[in-house]
Amino acid sequence: MRTYILLGGGGVFAVHFAKYLLEKTDPRKVICVGRNPPAAPPFTLEVGKGDARYRYEQIHVVFEQDRLFELFDREKPEVIVNFAALAYATSWEKSFRYYETNVVALAKMCEDLMKRDYLERFVQIGTSELYGPVEKPAAEDAPLHPTSPYAVSKLAGDMHLDTLWAVRKFPMNIIRPSNAYGPGQLLYRILPRAVYCALTGQKLPLQGGGNVKKSYMHAQDLAHAIWLMTEKAPFGRLYNVGPEQPSSIRHLVELVAEETGVPFETLVDITPGRVGEDAQYWLDSTRIKTELGYQERISLREGVRDMVAWGRHYLKQLPPPAEFVLRA
Repeated sequence: MRTYILLGGGGVFAVHFAKYLLEKTDPRKVICVGRNPPAAPPFTLEVGKGDARYRYEQIHVVFEQDRLFELFDREKPEVIVNFAALAYATSWEKSFRYYETNVVALAKMCEDLMKRDYLERFVQIGTSELYGPVEKPAAEDAPLHPTSPYAVSKLAGDMHLDTLWAVRKFPMNIIRPSNAYGPGQLLYRILPRAVYCALTGQKLPLQGGGNVKKSYMHAQDLAHAIWLMTEKAPFGRLYNVGPEQPSSIRHLVELVAEETGVPFETLVDITPGRVGEDAQYWLDSTRIKTELGYQERISLREGVRDMVAWGRHYLKQLPPPAEFVLRA
């Protein structure tokens, strides 16, 4: 039995990993750490409710690392998974915020963690955006071509961890997932926003007609991949994870339209594309499949159906979609 601490614990992917741990493994404790108070049920999915093994702690990983290490030393987690990041590709404004969280706070935290003998493994959640736009699946040794301050900051964090393993044997692994989604995702993201608009009769602004292609994976598939890494991965090893084929954003929205019975033309308004947006993300996941036994379990259509069911269940509690606001 292990104690897990999930940083960025209020985010959708930490919520889904906590759900996976509580339902499919036998943890001693699962502690989610987030900068905000606990969110409303549509976003927490009520994970851990009534479960003595689970709790949520409100601590800011950038500005309250004293409190964070008090928690670490009190709970002595064997596994820390770092979901905490500023993760929005349009990062040209106040780009220093991305480096504060994704590089500086990470470096400070790991330097102090190296002094703690209770830590068995640190897993860093990376991003497929480091490879930039690609025409074929990018393997872990593909050239890196970050095209935004966000992606550059994530690359710097990964490189720092690589050196900590190579020189100091810090027990870390990095996973670079494709674009993940799942029930509980905030409504400024394309899939939950499309679901909300379809269920409320609103128009979805579809940037550039949705021609950009990304590789969408369900948050529970990502949770399974992370768990396999915590159990089986050799230290210092990097893994990509994503679906076999990318899909256009247009196709994603078309699936939402089909599942909700709303005509695609009724659902969307075509708007100009985002300046500088990469045309296609696509990962080669051969390594995690052959070395750790990972297999994708949830198809895109099944995942969209899951999102629509979530939207219908929580519709009265969902706030209207709002644009992303950058915070420290």
